[in-house]
Amino acid sequence: MKKNIIKRVVDVALTVTLLLLMAFQVTEQFAHEWLGIAMFALTIVHQILNRKYYAAIFKGRYSPLRVFQLVVNILLLLSFVCTALSGMMMSRFATPFMNGILPSSIVRQGHLAMLHWSFVLMGLHLGLHFGIMTAKLKKRTVRIVLGVMMTGISAYGFYLFFKANMLNYMFFKNPFAFLDYEKAWWLVLLENLAMLLAWAFAAYLLSLFLRSVTKKEKRRSALLYALLLIAVIVSGIVLNTVLNPQQTSATPSWSVPQNDPTQSVSPTQAVSTENKELSDN
Repeated sequence: MKKNIIKRVVDVALTVTLLLLMAFQVTEQFAHEWLGIAMFALTIVHQILNRKYYAAIFKGRYSPLRVFQLVVNILLLLSFVCTALSGMMMSRFATPFMNGILPSSIVRQGHLAMLHWSFVLMGLHLGLHFGIMTAKLKKRTVRIVLGVMMTGISAYGFYLFFKANMLNYMFFKNPFAFLDYEKAWWLVLLENLAMLLAWAFAAYLLSLFLRSVTKKEKRRSALLYALLLIAVIVSGIVLNTVLNPQQTSATPSWSVPQNDPTQSVSPTQAVSTENKELSDN
């Protein structure tokens, strides 16, 4: 029982820390770096607490759902490690001795990509555990209401995800993070939470689909889950297309000088500023 409580505390701490890491404009660089160190430490603790999972990897039969779970878990661990290492190579406060090991432009872009992959994979990882939580809900009405709420939150979360052009970060298309420094801190965190829940709900629906498709008597249910999953993602894309026909970029976070976090500069100016700072060091 005590070990389970520790696991839950670590899981919650990992989720909260990741939400804060995605809110650079709220934490600023000093706190961002130490939150990254905390995330790395929590990840190690999480692996130790769940070491039995790795011992059972080569045991038993692999269903489609189990394969999906394994892929998500391995990719999440790899993305966490890459995010931490690349962050340490850019660090000015937490691990300055690692700064400059690789060219800053390469490390920055890799860090952005891995952080966003970690965010998406963390959402998928959380969603794979939704079944355990919903199983405790006995009343059908409560489950339906919760499902409707999650559908709405997920549609909004995917709208925010595509509005922020996060796929561009994930596939190394944006060398800088463009963030809105005028937005209230609580709204930034709530929007990050909505995006995380969107991917979690998507993983939950996908897990229901994979579980149902292997059972002949539940294939009709599998089709329903698949259609709902597609509808949620498409609704986010449609909302973004309708509400943001011409998307504009906000302030680039990594390029902002330390003495004025609200100043907006172009990527070209940002590279010049960063090179000057590195040469001064």
